[in-house]
Amino acid sequence: MANASAKKTAANNERAISNLRQGLLIATILSTLIRAIFRTKSLSPTQFSFWIHIFSHIPSTLIARYLAEIGEPKRSDIGELTSPGEDLNQPGVIEWCFDIIYVTWTCQVGSAIFGEKLWWLAAVIPLYALYKIWTSFLRPYLGFGKSSDSADKTENNPPQQTSKRQEKLKKRSERGDPRVQTKTVKKQE
Repeated sequence: MANASAKKTAANNERAISNLRQGLLIATILSTLIRAIFRTKSLSPTQFSFWIHIFSHIPSTLIARYLAEIGEPKRSDIGELTSPGEDLNQPGVIEWCFDIIYVTWTCQVGSAIFGEKLWWLAAVIPLYALYKIWTSFLRPYLGFGKSSDSADKTENNPPQQTSKRQEKLKKRSERGDPRVQTKTVKKQE
């Protein structure tokens, strides 16, 4: 028997998988239809744009199938939810998979409408991957962390964090509550 959060995750996953399947179908049909009507030359197998269009379906289809496989809720024979699947709304790799799919669909439909130069937008995917690799792994590993100037600033002015109790006492002292006594301390120079 599943709890409410598992049922909510399962419902969100089913909706996301349905949207993925519909989006894949719409992007494929729309880009092919626009090319067939307005850019018939781009559907010739001798054109480079034809092969870009064909091969762009491979990553979006494989990633969509992967997301559907890991996010598909599992149900028992009587229809009871046994596993909600992986949460497809979580950040990280799953989020990046959705980003790759959306960029690919944008390139497919956009290149059919605006021309083949829009495929350069797909360069965002490897550039972002390189950025994440640099910031998450290489920069800290190679010692290119925060600069010494920023470290000095944080050492001199540490952030002031107060607990709820301290905040409550501060408010009482501001109101002049007799239960709170404040002492002033003189700084020595």
